[in-house]
Amino acid sequence: MPATPAPPHLFSLLPHELAGHLRAAGVAIADVEARRLLAHALGPTGARDAARRPLAKRLTQAAAALTDPRRVEVLERVTDPADGFVKYLFRLPDGALTEAVRIPLHRPGAFSICLSSQVGCSMQCAFCATGRLGPGRDLAAWEMVATFVAVRDEAPGRVTGAVFQGQGEPLLNYDEVIRAARVLSHPCGCKVSARAITISTVGLPAQIRRYAREGHQYRLILSLVSAIPEKRARLLPVAGRVPLSELAAALREYARAAAGRVTVGWVVMAGVNTGADEVAALQALLGDLPLRLNLIDVNDPREGGFRQADDAERKAFMDRLQVLKVPVVRRYSGGVGTHAACGMLAARRITETR
Repeated sequence: MPATPAPPHLFSLLPHELAGHLRAAGVAIADVEARRLLAHALGPTGARDAARRPLAKRLTQAAAALTDPRRVEVLERVTDPADGFVKYLFRLPDGALTEAVRIPLHRPGAFSICLSSQVGCSMQCAFCATGRLGPGRDLAAWEMVATFVAVRDEAPGRVTGAVFQGQGEPLLNYDEVIRAARVLSHPCGCKVSARAITISTVGLPAQIRRYAREGHQYRLILSLVSAIPEKRARLLPVAGRVPLSELAAALREYARAAAGRVTVGWVVMAGVNTGADEVAALQALLGDLPLRLNLIDVNDPREGGFRQADDAERKAFMDRLQVLKVPVVRRYSGGVGTHAACGMLAARRITETR
């Protein structure tokens, strides 16, 4: 006999999917009731209370009985007193570890959440602590949403954004990441604006082209790190196998579809990728595109022996970049004192338990 399909998790469903699932199981439910069920399950605490009142008990019981009941467990929270970044370590139902970070924004009382998309990572980036974990498994959409909800519900203010930039390469887990983003941005889900959701990638051309074709409103950031092929191959051993010309062609397709600036992330490492040769290579590669450059200091100087650039080197690099005539923004790299870089808490916990 064929195996009975596993029930879907409530945190992975959109309202029409929840309604269809319950109706198929013989539960009479109106579309508006499905929307309220999800708002109750996924909204902030106050919204949950408001959504609970008009719901029939039979519907909440049916949803609980007919969907996957699993949850994620917070193992550790570490707050950096210097900047308020809070790093979370989660244990998933199969025992795997994943991470998230609550990031304070410039607006008082506003936060964003950095989410992982995989357990570990297969990209092997030389400067990233997650590389020490090696490849693991993809996260299910509900696991990403569940970590978001757990972190959001402890925030002392409003969470207005999410970024898939933690453990893993999001575009290697494309379908589940997009589904999680849809739930996060749905008005009956977590109500995060689609334009406030960011998906970061080291650059997978086929997936970038698919993303462009599908016309998603979420922001895409390419973590380029270097525009010199040989150097990029050393810093990003897996992503560096992709010819930069092929990656640039995919970005041009995305730029046409998005009709806006292409955001390029650049992890700044002292003496490695701040020279005039990098600026010239970047101009040759992507100088015809409307770019926005996000510079971020390397966050784990112990990994690979990379150092943060000092003020003079960083300023010289930013001055050189002005030839591109594009916005250049230095992004704050927070939580340095509390293992906030992706993979650091998980790597430490795995080492301690061996």
